[in-house]
Amino acid sequence: MSIDNLAAERRQDYDGTSPFPGAEEHVPAGRLQIGLTGAIVIVPFAALAVAIFLAWGRGISLTDLALAAGLYVFTGLGVTVGFHRLLTHGSFTAKPWLRVALAVAGSMGFQGNVIDWVAVHRRHHAFTDRPGDPHSPYRYGTDLRGQLRGLAHAHLGWLFDKDTTPVERYAPDLAADPAMNRVARAFPALCALSLALPFAAGWAITGSLYGGLTAFLWAGLIRVALLQHVTWSVNSLCHVIGERPFKTRRHDRSTNLWPLALLSFGESWHNGHHSEPACARHGVDRLQIDPSAGLIRLFERFGWVSNVHWPERDRLQRRRAG
Repeated sequence: MSIDNLAAERRQDYDGTSPFPGAEEHVPAGRLQIGLTGAIVIVPFAALAVAIFLAWGRGISLTDLALAAGLYVFTGLGVTVGFHRLLTHGSFTAKPWLRVALAVAGSMGFQGNVIDWVAVHRRHHAFTDRPGDPHSPYRYGTDLRGQLRGLAHAHLGWLFDKDTTPVERYAPDLAADPAMNRVARAFPALCALSLALPFAAGWAITGSLYGGLTAFLWAGLIRVALLQHVTWSVNSLCHVIGERPFKTRRHDRSTNLWPLALLSFGESWHNGHHSEPACARHGVDRLQIDPSAGLIRLFERFGWVSNVHWPERDRLQRRRAG
């Protein structure tokens, strides 16, 4: 039996509460991937400890905070507007230069190269919270122990597994796009640039090596860690905690989690997104802040994007649960 047929059989047998068939069949990633992933997870926390030590009695400079906020917004919107809403779901059409710029900004968020990121996320939508989902918190079942293990897996553990998502199946459009291939190949260099920029800016603004170092820590490593954990929280917490006002596919337990809305640029309105994946706005109800949708609206007014899939009131009403 082929791997695809075996996976299809397992999904068909899944009852929605039991551990996924084969959940314990872990194949660890290669040493290089584990080492790089471990470094990306651990080094920023070490940087936080160093930054706190250096800030003790001095405080955090406005320069460091401004650089951190600016780069967080730039790279975060690159992920949410570029990687996610544009390239994964086709929520709008962007001019070629903007498409590349958003892919570059998202790549500087240290979340993997653009083609692999899109492939994994499309696979997540194809099998949400069922066997085949690369990072479902329900992998180990719905009892307390299974949920705790599942949350750890969905948040971070899945990155250490050898569970390759075939690009040719889930992102053939990007694999055939020369511009996206160039951005994907440049991923390591863009990550280095993402850390070099705050160091150089901090040094230039303060005129001191110390200013460059603290900017590197706060606007470089710590900023990367915050963005990563907010993104991973959408994978984990936004399938366990929160409200589910809209209908989704069977077994899909995506939720809306308002405390993460601002930090995630609107991505934590996850139930709304899973109900209408191609919609350019995820926070579709009143008072649901969605900065990513606001940026798309701005791009639309400038004439840089077209064919934007905005929410349709009648369709939303039909999708409401209960």
